[in-house]
Amino acid sequence: MVALRIGDIRGFTSRLFVRETFDHMLVREARVVTYNSFTIDGRIRPGFYTKDELEAGDIGEYSSWKVIRPLCFALIKGKKLPGSFQIEFAASPEMTERFVSEAGGSWRPEMIKGLYLGVRYENGGLLCVTGMSMAVFTLDRSLEQMWDDAVKAFLKKNEIIYSEE
Repeated sequence: MVALRIGDIRGFTSRLFVRETFDHMLVREARVVTYNSFTIDGRIRPGFYTKDELEAGDIGEYSSWKVIRPLCFALIKGKKLPGSFQIEFAASPEMTERFVSEAGGSWRPEMIKGLYLGVRYENGGLLCVTGMSMAVFTLDRSLEQMWDDAVKAFLKKNEIIYSEE
């Protein structure tokens, strides 16, 4: 786990809410505080979809940021800054599989419960925190370090300035 303080908040929020930079991520939860406090549970409610839609296989456990982003953007846009916002992202199963494949070694996708990236804006500062949940017990933290490095590389590739806390 690593905490990364974002240097250019305006640039980051533009990439987050306006551009497609984070659209490939899944949303576990989003919370936006403006004139009210809004909480979005990103977990898909299967009962909403028809049997055919579910069988098509395009619907997973969580909604993508691409779907949730316009709602969150509508909540924060305006002349006043939001009081705070918090978004808990998770890597998709495909992203997790690709990550494990690139990691090599004896790691397998089923050994990982989740790869996470938390984004938190409050008190005028913005912080990104990485996280990983394992399905197996291990003292080996190399995969967690690789996830931290992957997130840093993603931020760098997208020209997002950060410093480690």
